[in-house]
Amino acid sequence: MKKYHPIKELFLVRMRTFYREPEAIFWTYGFPLILTVLLGIAFRNRQPEVIAVDFVDTPAAAGIVEGLKGAEGFDVEVHDAEACAERIRLGKTSIVVEIGEKLEYRFDPTRPESALARAKVDDAVQRVLGRQDVRVAQDVKVVEPGARYIDFLVPGLLGMNLMGGGLWGVGFVLTDMRVRKLLRRLVATPMSKRDFLLSLVGGRLVFTVPEMFFILGTGMVLFDVRVGGSWLAILVVSVIGAISFAGLGLLVASRAQKIETISGLMNLVMLPMWLFSGIFFSSDKFPDAFQPFIQALPLTQLIDALRAVTLQAEPLVDQWWRMGILVLWGGISFLIALRIFRWT
Repeated sequence: MKKYHPIKELFLVRMRTFYREPEAIFWTYGFPLILTVLLGIAFRNRQPEVIAVDFVDTPAAAGIVEGLKGAEGFDVEVHDAEACAERIRLGKTSIVVEIGEKLEYRFDPTRPESALARAKVDDAVQRVLGRQDVRVAQDVKVVEPGARYIDFLVPGLLGMNLMGGGLWGVGFVLTDMRVRKLLRRLVATPMSKRDFLLSLVGGRLVFTVPEMFFILGTGMVLFDVRVGGSWLAILVVSVIGAISFAGLGLLVASRAQKIETISGLMNLVMLPMWLFSGIFFSSDKFPDAFQPFIQALPLTQLIDALRAVTLQAEPLVDQWWRMGILVLWGGISFLIALRIFRWT
């Protein structure tokens, strides 16, 4: 007699249900692809806003830096040339200024805040100089792949999609099954809550690899985004992130009785991460008082880890603490969901 394992059978049911729903396929594959293309195009042409200014540490810069620090609207820092290049690549500063015989402004013209920062910084620097010995300015536009805003944006979009897929792809499905009375039928089967919930998480993981390649592949093909790190490291980070948000999705939906309820709960959970986790700009731009809360968010750690292994080619082992935070979020959420889950 053939034996059926509940996790395997539930997993197969989840796969068949998914591929029979065109709208589910669209939201999993089509929407992230469209979002990546549209945001990539939009942020290539969008006019930027003022944010931070970095000065290369040179003797000629000292007096100007002190004068500019007193000017309102500027967040001025001084670093060596290598650190400045790294900070602008990771979106932690809007523009880098090096003062020598000429004023050299290094910025990415596609980054939202950089062009406006260049105009305001030049005006402020010339004011500090008293507009008597006016320096000739030279622009060095950062346009090489790997250092542009689009390179910074794509890992953020990948993290955002993993969050949305984990929460909506698990939590919404679970609530929908409860609304349609399907969970009542499953109660009569010889399986445990653990097997059922694990099957939902497993079903979500199947879509992680295609989503990762869809988003990164679109960035590579259309915008020449360079992946500097290991694809295996990116995959591991993506899978851990997907598991973490799948666990969170189970927790949110463990007792939700209506579609309206789960929609509100999902938006409540996702909104802080949309705002603070650094999808579109570095989370370091928020005040220091916000940072403990921001760093505790799972999406912050997922996006920072993705950018580290993708843009900086950092080894996966260096991201162990970020992965640990994601595992804690997913593991604790799953255990609580397992305890409070209701079939009806």
